[in-house]
Amino acid sequence: MASEHDEGRSDGVAAPRDGAAAAAARTPDPKTTAAIAAAEAAGPQNGESVRVDSWIWAVRLIKTRSLGSTACRGGHVRVNGERVKPAYSLRVGDEVRLRQEGRERVVVVKRLIRKRVGAPVAAQCYLDNSPPPPPREAVAPAGIRDRGAGRPTKRDRREMDRLRNLDGLSSARRDAETRP
Repeated sequence: MASEHDEGRSDGVAAPRDGAAAAAARTPDPKTTAAIAAAEAAGPQNGESVRVDSWIWAVRLIKTRSLGSTACRGGHVRVNGERVKPAYSLRVGDEVRLRQEGRERVVVVKRLIRKRVGAPVAAQCYLDNSPPPPPREAVAPAGIRDRGAGRPTKRDRREMDRLRNLDGLSSARRDAETRP
């Protein structure tokens, strides 16, 4: 009674196929589908291109377009390994590297859009090849003082330096120890 796909079962009951569950998982959300269609309609027409500062803003890699322009001018945005200006024209398949907040994002352009879209739609416009972010424990803030606590004393400063993994010796003291 058992079919060939559940040959390991001995109770004679057919196992449910995963095809229905897989089909349900592959069916995109209707709202996302509508948003993708709207983004494609607002995107560039045949032969047109999109500015790199506009695209990194539209896919939510940067909060504002002016920050995107500033990042391009500062040399923090590279397309296919080369520094680019804000008006550089992107094409599908380009690799965009964005250095931001001590982290490098590496994305490959899958779809060109001009207008900012929601996060689910934006995620479908690029392929993210970025290295994983550092764990939160490694970036824990060290030496934060309470507001209104006044200037740190010499002892407080030494404790903060020790927490920040600084060697704790000032340059003058280091020089005095190395002199004959």
